[in-house]
Amino acid sequence: MRVDAHHHLWHPARGDYGWLTPGQTALYRDFDAEDLQPLLKAAEIDVTILVQAAPTEAETDYLLAIAQGTVWIAGVVGWTDLAAPDAPARVARLAASPRLVGLRPMLQDLPDPNWILRAEVSDGLSAMAAHGLVFDALVRESQLPAIVQLAKRFPALSIVLDHAGKPHIDGSPSQDWHNAMGALAGLSNISVKLSGLLTEAPAGAGPEILMPYIDRLLETFGPDRILWGSDWPVLNLASDYRSWTEITEKLLGRLNPEARRAIWGGTAANIYDIG
Repeated sequence: MRVDAHHHLWHPARGDYGWLTPGQTALYRDFDAEDLQPLLKAAEIDVTILVQAAPTEAETDYLLAIAQGTVWIAGVVGWTDLAAPDAPARVARLAASPRLVGLRPMLQDLPDPNWILRAEVSDGLSAMAAHGLVFDALVRESQLPAIVQLAKRFPALSIVLDHAGKPHIDGSPSQDWHNAMGALAGLSNISVKLSGLLTEAPAGAGPEILMPYIDRLLETFGPDRILWGSDWPVLNLASDYRSWTEITEKLLGRLNPEARRAIWGGTAANIYDIG
């Protein structure tokens, strides 16, 4: 089974995508399941994980409704206010949907890089762990130390680092990112998504530019803790679905078949329990 472990669908007219503006002409339009399906077929992707793009429960309900009517969407990573006084009840309501597999606060957009470590968030995170939900960590490189601390505080919480922690890809990996991958991989409850890298890289980036980053992920996490994702349609800012899958095939071509199968789907199936 091949899994796209990270993509979005949205209708800007819904009004809760604060980051999505008309000036972003490549993204400011409707992206529906019908738009993605032929791309999945061409790439031989069997199922997907649909990820939130707005910090509202209304959008999560919207995505869950799409998933319930789309056979190839195996799970949804949604959103709720983990700092709300009733966060455990909010988590429980969403977890009642069989298609909800995780939650994602949009940490990269918050002014406090250590927001996720605040005391008022603890009950919501504990509820996530109790319900078996995955925590998707959307962070920038500078926020990676907070995820190390999060994983240590909540060892029962499965954490997936989105987009490999969004390294600034321009030559060799920075020492900070290089070290952070080692620290994160040393914690058994963290996995990492091979996604979103082209939008962090120079225009026209190919396998050669990305190879040092992939090498570090393989060295630290290994294929059983790496998940492939497209980050479509954000991917369209830098490339397209077919090109990203072809680049990934080249990056992983030197690995044995078992390792490739893990990254292309086996790891995602295990982490999100969608087997």
